[in-house]
Amino acid sequence: MVIKMISLILGGGVGSRLFPLTEQRSKPAVPIGGKYRLIDIPISNCLNSGVKRMFVLTQFNSASLNQHIKNTYSFDAFSQGFVDILAAEQTRTSDKWFQGTADAVRQSMHHFGNHDFDYILILSGDQLYQMDFEKFARYHIEQKADITIATIPVTAKDATGFGIMKVDKEGIISSFIEKPKTELLKDWASEVGAADKAAGKHYLASMGIYIFNKEALIKLFKEHEGATDFGKEIIPSSLTSGYTVASFQHNSYWEDIGSIRSFFDANIELTDSIPKFNLFDNQKMIYTRPRMLPPSKVFGTRFLQAVVAEGCIIHADTIERSIIGIRSRIGENSIIKEAVVMGNDFYETFEQILTNKDKVGIGNDCIIQQAIIDKDCRIGDNVSIIGHDDLEDESTEHYLIKDGIIVLKKGATIPSGTKIGVKALH
Repeated sequence: MVIKMISLILGGGVGSRLFPLTEQRSKPAVPIGGKYRLIDIPISNCLNSGVKRMFVLTQFNSASLNQHIKNTYSFDAFSQGFVDILAAEQTRTSDKWFQGTADAVRQSMHHFGNHDFDYILILSGDQLYQMDFEKFARYHIEQKADITIATIPVTAKDATGFGIMKVDKEGIISSFIEKPKTELLKDWASEVGAADKAAGKHYLASMGIYIFNKEALIKLFKEHEGATDFGKEIIPSSLTSGYTVASFQHNSYWEDIGSIRSFFDANIELTDSIPKFNLFDNQKMIYTRPRMLPPSKVFGTRFLQAVVAEGCIIHADTIERSIIGIRSRIGENSIIKEAVVMGNDFYETFEQILTNKDKVGIGNDCIIQQAIIDKDCRIGDNVSIIGHDDLEDESTEHYLIKDGIIVLKKGATIPSGTKIGVKALH
């Protein structure tokens, strides 16, 4: 049976919790893993699942995201596949920007009229996971559901930060609560697998990933014209209005990249011997822009659990448990530990290297630890940038400190001899 389904990928809002990484770009455009962007994850999951009709709904700081999609995802004339960008727009029926997830989909529905589909897959543009959406869709059909929500087992500690579903043994959701208090959790446990029970994961949290029957979604929008959010309004209302809502349990890795700490940890975990998110898979490949860069060149550097993208020139002493992004330049005797170095958008010419006081990249004799270095930063020689848990949150012109992590803003210039985060160590 051919499943007629289109995918809507939500581009997200302002992304204030990921600032300054979202100062000049939207959340889905944030680089991850050295060479990818967050938007590559849901698009790759769709392609690997045979879902080849995708719309990306954008609104805030969307220029770099639009450019990345345009330069990356092109289909041949016979595939009928596409990744189309739908920007928030003023129309005769609405003069406002998207007010939430449901409002974004509602305002975009008129663009789908010429497409033949029975189901709408709704995804977030800023999550890290791998999922078979064909299996998800077939489960939705088997359950004869109007809506199916992807859920993930969580512990009591984590449950207070999610929308929690009460699910029966048949996989049907009977009720929903948004971010329940700890004392209420005893009534919200659901049927989960033995391994999850042993890990204390008795609760099923919404992943913000949905499949709607086309007709059910249209009907829900008519019934709730003022509703702007799926999780807070549309889903709870559907449960009390006679709709069949099913739960599709996802028992693999999933991370919502919603904060500097979650972004940092998700990147650093990619350096593990067997990472939870697998970039090295023949079937579940992650696609991104083919940049045609040269291979990386290394001069005597000691690597310990490092992920190094292409096009780098590295003279460092040691790189340990770090992500080194495309076109990175790292000087002699520098030490990089537990850091995310996003790399650069361009190479300087030999003339620029010889004449520029501040060169793109990381200079000689630097120490970078527990830090995120955004793209195109110019870090001089003998610079120490050392994040640690005792640091207080701080925001300056060139960097931000959040949860003990030092984040250099895109294009920041850090003069030679600068010490950031070092004083607190003494």
